[in-house]
Amino acid sequence: MRILILSQWFDPEPTFKGLAFARELVRRGHQVEVLTGFPNYPGGKLYPGYRVRPWRREEIDGIAVLRVPLYPSHGSSVTGRAANYVSFALSALAGIAFVQRPDVIYAYHPPATIGLPAIVGGMLWRVPVIYDIQDLWPDSVAATGMLNNRVAIGLLSACCRFVYRRADRLVVLSPGFKTVLMERGVPEGKIDVIYNWCDEASLRRNGVLSVPPLVNPGEFAVVFAGTMGFAQGLEAVLHAARICATSVPRARFILVGGGADRERLERIAREIAPGNVRFVPQQPMSEIGRFLAAADVLLVHLKDDPLFRITIPSKIQAYLAAGKPILAGVGGDSAALIRRSGAGIVCEPEVPASIAAAVEELAAASATRLADMGRSGCEFYHRELSLSVGVNRFERVFQAAATEGAACIGSQRAPSIS
Repeated sequence: MRILILSQWFDPEPTFKGLAFARELVRRGHQVEVLTGFPNYPGGKLYPGYRVRPWRREEIDGIAVLRVPLYPSHGSSVTGRAANYVSFALSALAGIAFVQRPDVIYAYHPPATIGLPAIVGGMLWRVPVIYDIQDLWPDSVAATGMLNNRVAIGLLSACCRFVYRRADRLVVLSPGFKTVLMERGVPEGKIDVIYNWCDEASLRRNGVLSVPPLVNPGEFAVVFAGTMGFAQGLEAVLHAARICATSVPRARFILVGGGADRERLERIAREIAPGNVRFVPQQPMSEIGRFLAAADVLLVHLKDDPLFRITIPSKIQAYLAAGKPILAGVGGDSAALIRRSGAGIVCEPEVPASIAAAVEELAAASATRLADMGRSGCEFYHRELSLSVGVNRFERVFQAAATEGAACIGSQRAPSIS
C-alpha cells in the first residue's frame, strides 16, 4: 500500500507519529512518502542545516520527504502562531501536486493546517483520508489561553467540523476524545481509538549509554521531560518544589525541554525555588532516553481543565517504556491509564500541596516498590501501547478505509439498471 503522511512536523522535530512510524510501515512492505514543513518546532527557530526554500527533497532511511515553506514560529504570539499554521497550510496545498498518488492519506494534526490539503488531496486522487486527532481544536487553543477571540474560535470550529465531516476515518488518542466527537455528531463507526507510542529505538539505544549526572549522590531526581507550554501548568510544580524544599529536602526537580512558557517558568523558579529546581535545554530525541534513565521519578503534569482530562500526553508512553515510576499530576483518561498500568501514583493537577505530598511519598518508598512500579509500567507499555501494537491497528484502519473507498468508487462507476 502506498501511504502519504501529511504532517506539519516531522523528524528531526519531536513528533510521535514521525520517522519511527514511517520506518515501521516500510518494514512491513508499504511505500511511504512524507509531505511536511521545515523543522522549527517547538522553539520556533529553524534547525541547523535548514533554511526556508520553495521546497526541499530529502530521503531518510529510504523514505521520500518533501519539505515545503512555512513561517517559523511557536512562541506566545497569536499572530506568529497563525502565520506559522496558515503559511504551511497554503504550502502543503501546493505541495500535493509534487508527491505521488497514494492509496491512502494519513493526516497528522493540526486540522487548521493539515485538514484542507488532506481533504483536497483525497478529492483529487479519490483516495481515503485518515485524520489523526492529537488535540481537540478549538478547545485546546482556548484552554491554553492562546486564543480568546470568539470570531476566530468560531472559524476554527467550522474548519474542524469540515475536516471531521469530510475525512473518511478519524483516529483519536483516548476514549474521552471519541466520546466528545460522538457528542458532536461524528458517527461512532468512523472513530478509532489508537493510543500513541514512544520512540522506542532511542530509549533502547540510550539504555547502554552513560547517564548524565542530574543530581548529587543521595538526592532524589524528579524529572519532567518535554514541552513547557501553557497546557502543562508547570507553575504549580514550581510551587510544589518550594514546599518540598522543607518537606523533602533531598528532592530535586529537573525540567528538561523548551517551549513557549519556559522563560517565564525560569523567572518564577529563581524567585521561589532557586535551590531545588534545575532547567536543562531541549534535547534531541536521540538523547532524551538518557535523561529518563537518570530519574528516580518521572513527572507528567497538565492544567486542570475538562479538555485535559480526556488528553493523554505522549510523554506518558515514553515514561512507561523507560521503566521508571511516574508521578502523574493529571486527571481523567491519563490518570486511569497510570492506575491501570500500576506504574506510579496520581496527584491533583495544579495543587502544589498534592504534588509535594506525592513527591514525599515516592521519596520515602523502598527501592523495591519503586522498581516494581517501573517494571509494571514497562510491561504494560509493551502489551498495550507499543509501536508494534499501534501500527497493527493503523494497518487495519488503512486497509478498511482503502477497501471502503474502492467499493464506493466501484459503485459510482457501475452502470445503473433500469
